[in-house]
Amino acid sequence: MYTQLDIESHFDGKLKIAYLNQPDTMNALTKPSLSDLKDFVKECSEDPAVRCVAISGRGRAFCSGQNLDDAFVQGNEHHDNDIIRKIVTDYYNPLVMEITHCKKPVVALVNGPAVGAGAMLALICDFVLANEKAYFAQAFSNIGLIPDTGGTYFLPKLLGRQLANYLAFTGKKLSAEESKSYGLVAEVFNEEEFNSKSLEILERVSNMPTVGLKLTKKAFAHSYDNTLKQQLELEGDLQQKAAETEDFKEGVSAFLQKRKPEYKGK
Repeated sequence: MYTQLDIESHFDGKLKIAYLNQPDTMNALTKPSLSDLKDFVKECSEDPAVRCVAISGRGRAFCSGQNLDDAFVQGNEHHDNDIIRKIVTDYYNPLVMEITHCKKPVVALVNGPAVGAGAMLALICDFVLANEKAYFAQAFSNIGLIPDTGGTYFLPKLLGRQLANYLAFTGKKLSAEESKSYGLVAEVFNEEEFNSKSLEILERVSNMPTVGLKLTKKAFAHSYDNTLKQQLELEGDLQQKAAETEDFKEGVSAFLQKRKPEYKGK
């Protein structure tokens, strides 16, 4: 179904991992791979069996950003002067929206370099787990472009204005450990443990109360624009929805019975 992705399923289908699978180009993004990723995330969001989603890369890189041959050679056969706008609006923006509105947690497993749109593909996910050999670079300025893939929205919120400007203006590479110190990465693992440690975390997330996580994600997203009063009202509404789930009832029962809860994601 997905010609540009390699899909893995774990934990009885509760976890789905999509690997960008063009290692010869360091998993550079093309229109087909962007469409495949969007469709993959959307399908996982709507599939009740899936409770966690992850994105990674095959080979030595996570993603090297936009494939320029795809953009300017294959994509510009008709000499379209608006080709960049169309790639951004028709391919990148829909993927950003699918990831940020996905009903399941979306985790980036950054196994190697993440550059330009590849860096932002990781950073728009709900959190990032990184190999110690990975690095992140906002390389857009190196070819005279601005951060896209949600970069101008998320980078100032993740880093503050000063650091966002610094990294966007200079294109400086950040190691995985530096990225963690800046709050861009949740965990960094050494190369030998990266896969096993990442799967341990993903298994935990896959077994959490999925609806509660979805509502948490929604609340955090609204906090960017809400006043405190609006956010408190939203918390009340979403907390009521969470309290009406089967998983909430199971969590309370397990607590009272002093046993481990068995959440169903409902």
